[in-house]
Amino acid sequence: MANAPGAARLESLGWDDRWRAAFEAVGAPADVVPGRVAIDFNHLYRLQLASGEVEGAVSGRLKHRAHSRAEMPAVGDWVVVRPGEPGQLASIRSVLPRRTRFSRKVAGEVTDEQIVAANVDLVFLVMALDADFSVRRLERYLLLSRDSGAAPVVLLTKADLCDDVPARVAEVRAATGGLPVHLVNPRLGEGMAAVEACLAPGRTAAFLGSSGVGKSTLINQLAGDERQRTNEVRASDSKGRHTTTRRELILLPSGGLVVDTPGMRELQLWDVGEAVREAFDDIEALASGCHFTDCRHAGEPRCAVAVAVADGRLTTARLESYQALQAELAHLGRQQDEKLLLDDKRRSKMAGKVPKSRQREKDRA
Repeated sequence: MANAPGAARLESLGWDDRWRAAFEAVGAPADVVPGRVAIDFNHLYRLQLASGEVEGAVSGRLKHRAHSRAEMPAVGDWVVVRPGEPGQLASIRSVLPRRTRFSRKVAGEVTDEQIVAANVDLVFLVMALDADFSVRRLERYLLLSRDSGAAPVVLLTKADLCDDVPARVAEVRAATGGLPVHLVNPRLGEGMAAVEACLAPGRTAAFLGSSGVGKSTLINQLAGDERQRTNEVRASDSKGRHTTTRRELILLPSGGLVVDTPGMRELQLWDVGEAVREAFDDIEALASGCHFTDCRHAGEPRCAVAVAVADGRLTTARLESYQALQAELAHLGRQQDEKLLLDDKRRSKMAGKVPKSRQREKDRA
């Protein structure tokens, strides 16, 4: 499949025996090779192959087979590629089964899944301790990262703009349980050793967080250059502009890989029901003591969760966050059911259509 230097290049991108077995299981012809998606330009892709970097596009067959955008290639995916002739685009024939996937509902009213990053081993959730600090937002990131299958690590930036760092760190630890939490200042190199220790050669991490929290600055420090442009945030409200405008897989000098992502103005959940139960295991444990098995903890009698709030074992803010997420997931579930019905009707309608050429033959008969 590849010569020794080419094989080493694939391994530096995370290729291993499991991926090799997945590629062979596809039963691909001899003229295709494995590659990893480094950049998604919407309809064009930058691909890393054993032979080097190429530009590619999705084959017509893959477009036809895909029932949703989540089945199309995403940054971090391993794909089956037919290299093009010089000056031609390579063709992406299929996507190998993902080991992990960080996804969200697409922004806006459309009910569809968007893959933010695929095949990442860990997720760095970056949050600033300035005026943009929000434990509720961090909880949402945690839900999506838990559901992805990747291991979450929390990085807290801009401690110099916080009046009470220990109090905010305590809030984060209370919301994240026993997850790793690190204070970092990438411009000064503080806390970076803990980040670098997570990035073994061939291991892939995604950086996620709001605009202006310092994701690009962190990546620049890890990469040893200024490859990711950075902007200052507004001092009035700590809001930042999108410095990163596309998702990109970056190979670090240490051998690890990172996916930089644009800050997300909308972080709408997708299918994270089990992750909610894991993230709010304290409330789930309390709920087992409620009188009613379907208790919503909203005024029902003999509610163990309400008792815990009343005696101070559970904060009102955490319960309200849990209830809001449950309501959001219920609404999303209804939207997904409606979309499935519409898709089924559309496919049935298409299957029942008679091609015009065949219809003309019938009419002549």
